[in-house]
Amino acid sequence: MDITIFQAMLPHDDPQASLGFYRDALGFELRNDVEYGGMHWLTLGPANQPGTSIVLYPPQASGLTDDEQRTVAEMMAKGTFASINLATTDVDGAFERLQASDAEVVQEPTDQPYGVRDCAFRDPAGNLIRIQQAR
Repeated sequence: MDITIFQAMLPHDDPQASLGFYRDALGFELRNDVEYGGMHWLTLGPANQPGTSIVLYPPQASGLTDDEQRTVAEMMAKGTFASINLATTDVDGAFERLQASDAEVVQEPTDQPYGVRDCAFRDPAGNLIRIQQAR
C-alpha cells in the first residue's frame, strides 16, 4: 500500500495574518488562495515538499452548529484547538527567525528526554506549532 500525507488542516480566523506567519515567518510557499461564499482558504507548504500542504480553513466551513463554532472559537483563542509538529535540521535557527517575526513564543529550544530538541509557537489563530530537530 502506498499512502502518503497530503494535507493537514488547521483553522484560521484571519487569512492575512496566517499568510504572513506561514509564508513570511516559516518560509512556506503559497499554493492556493481560495475565497468562496464569504470564506477564505489558504494552502501552503515547504517548497521542497510539493506533495504535502497545510490547509488553513475558516472553522465555519466545517458544518458546525453555532454553539460548536463558538466552542471552536474559544478553544482557538486559548490555543487548545489544533496543533502540528514540523521538523528542521536547525531548530535554534528556526526559533530565531520566528522570534524575530514577533510570533508568540510558547517554548524556547529545549532538549527533550524523548530524543528531540524542539521549540513551540502559536500561529495567529492560536494553533500550536511545534518545531523539532532529531538528535
